[in-house]
Amino acid sequence: MISIEETENLRNRLEQCFTSLIKKIGPIRIGTTNQFPYGWRKAAKGRTVWRILEEAINQNLEASYQAYGMSLMESSESEVSIYDSHIRFQDSAADVYLNVKSAVFGGRKNKDDISKAVGLQQFFSENIERQLFICTFVINFLDDMSIELIDSHVMPVAWLPDIYVNPSNNGNLQSSKYKDICMATKRSNEQFLKELEAEMIVAQQKKAAKRLRS
Repeated sequence: MISIEETENLRNRLEQCFTSLIKKIGPIRIGTTNQFPYGWRKAAKGRTVWRILEEAINQNLEASYQAYGMSLMESSESEVSIYDSHIRFQDSAADVYLNVKSAVFGGRKNKDDISKAVGLQQFFSENIERQLFICTFVINFLDDMSIELIDSHVMPVAWLPDIYVNPSNNGNLQSSKYKDICMATKRSNEQFLKELEAEMIVAQQKKAAKRLRS
């Protein structure tokens, strides 16, 4: 059984890896000022470039994973998987899964989608030892129509302080504190799964009640 301390150690190692990876990647050019004479405008949002960012992170990690002390790095083949890549450190038997997200530097804190609750339930039910981390990369939109990665935050999904399943949004687990490791609730995967399943029941009850009222 993987302990809370082991999860914390994995989290710290991932943040160290990402600090180095951010420096390696550098600015990512999206266009030129000639192509975008009025700049980013409404496109200065994380969801505008998140897929490019995810691909850059995964490809660079895959290209140099051994340099970061990893023995395995596999990208998910599915577009709807709850994780983007599966890694394993050379001196650890833990199966580590990364869910890459983006956040805009200086942006507001919102309750954002983490993943579909039913997918998370299945993921941990298949193997409760799996270590799933939300890896948020903070991006800054530059005037030359490039983006830069300026920071990263790693949160074990089991440690999310606010577990909420939205009944009207395809049953997604949502959180507004997935970047705030100082607010983490250090649970085991078993504890998280129980709380998630309890929230799923609440969401189903709310959805059923809404149908009756309509």
